[in-house]
Amino acid sequence: MNLRVTSIITWATGLVLACGATAAAQAPAPAGKAIIIGHISNPVNDTIAVSIRDNPFDAKERTSYARVDEKGEFKLAIPVTASTKADLVYGDDVADLYLDPGTDLDVRFKGADMASTVKFKANDVPTGFGTKLRNGGNLTDDQKHRQQMANANNYLAEFDEQFVSNDGFQVLPDNIQLYEAPFLSFIDYRLKHEQNFLEDRAAKQSFTIDFYNYAKAEVTYSNANDRLTFQDLREQVVNTEGRLTMTPTYYDFLRNPLMYNDPTAGQNEQFQEFLLNFIHYTAAQQKHLRTDPDFYPFCYALASKRFQGVPKLITLGRILQESFRFGHIRQSEAMLADFRNLDTKHRFLATLETDFNSHRALAIGAPAPDFRLVTAKGDTASLSSFQGKLVYLNFWKTTNGLCLRDLAYAQDLAKRFEGKNIVFVNVALDDSELPWKQLVMVKKLPGVHMRAAGGYTSATARAYSLQEVPTYLLIGEDGTILNPKPKRMSSRAAVDEINQSFGKASTYSAAITQLTTSASGK
Repeated sequence: MNLRVTSIITWATGLVLACGATAAAQAPAPAGKAIIIGHISNPVNDTIAVSIRDNPFDAKERTSYARVDEKGEFKLAIPVTASTKADLVYGDDVADLYLDPGTDLDVRFKGADMASTVKFKANDVPTGFGTKLRNGGNLTDDQKHRQQMANANNYLAEFDEQFVSNDGFQVLPDNIQLYEAPFLSFIDYRLKHEQNFLEDRAAKQSFTIDFYNYAKAEVTYSNANDRLTFQDLREQVVNTEGRLTMTPTYYDFLRNPLMYNDPTAGQNEQFQEFLLNFIHYTAAQQKHLRTDPDFYPFCYALASKRFQGVPKLITLGRILQESFRFGHIRQSEAMLADFRNLDTKHRFLATLETDFNSHRALAIGAPAPDFRLVTAKGDTASLSSFQGKLVYLNFWKTTNGLCLRDLAYAQDLAKRFEGKNIVFVNVALDDSELPWKQLVMVKKLPGVHMRAAGGYTSATARAYSLQEVPTYLLIGEDGTILNPKPKRMSSRAAVDEINQSFGKASTYSAAITQLTTSASGK
């Protein structure tokens, strides 16, 4: 579950100050950990966990586990160094958490339904009307902070119940069908209600300023993301209609410079997503498409100029990760070299370098790993022997249903491109030679057919990091990888994609030469 809130309005300073009054108590000195003890009614699992994603570029989460005893009780001590979003995980259920050093919570829920029953209470804080009168509100700073964090996590649970779990407040599955005017009405309606929800809770309860800023950023940038991506998402989902043409004022909200320079939102995931979506939108407006050879360098240069500080580093890092997967290896190397000079504190560099190294062997522009295998005709052939031609490389097995279904489409593609500068190379991962060879010969399958003895454990399969079939690659005329994930043979778009791939390797080379020349001229 995620906090789903929307707002693109910069709230009045008075509101922030008013909330700040209730959140005035400062957090205690960092204790380096957050404590969560709890009780589960009728537990259904004997383990509970809290997971935190420390680095925005690392898919791995840091997870702290605790045993749930026979009474349903548990205790977690989670190392934290600053305010952070986290997930409480119990079986298949996940609930949002917000933690910081000094957090000390008691959590209770039903084992079969954590999402809608979870409640938080601060540990070692007097409660009740009579107690408040006796204490005169004179809680210690530690107690105030614990209560603020309990308030924050109850807010997340209540917000999820009221908005996230309510399809009426979501873009998918129904509201994506709307046209521009009713969609904007939906966004405005949701914004008003979610904004009022935050204001109401902030007025009645005490939040830390960090949590208030987090919740406000979720409101602001989840809405901005939904509005910014609506046109593209609708085109993908509503395939019975063409792409909507928006009115000239639809994207006017992007003209507000405060949207990109919110100092209170820098670590918020919705804000980070918005910055990346904005760069993609701006590139498209300037006629740079994802399929263009210079798309990622253009996006990188654009973000370098538009953003500052940590938001700039995170946006550049996101663009780098996209380029590692879908861009040219030499462009990725050049941008990563530039990032090294920008990330002077090495906050993200090591993770990005590891990510780059894990993708470089099969990145666009990398030499396709060569192999020499026995063909169905009994001779041998190597991949490199086809250099000078576009190669559609297909790894498959005769025992795989999807592969067999694609055979008819493979025959059709071969006929369509007969006489063109392309060869279809099919490498079977079958353990047995005879069934494979019989199928190829009896069906008179077109193209070049080889078998990698040993299947997934063969040197060829390991060189291409194969984990499943069918797996396809497009190899350029120069012998480098042109597309590590082309359209499947059965896709209607496969023909267009292949037609657009002829000579594209040289187009990449020209774009890289131009990029290098431009960089050296600075």
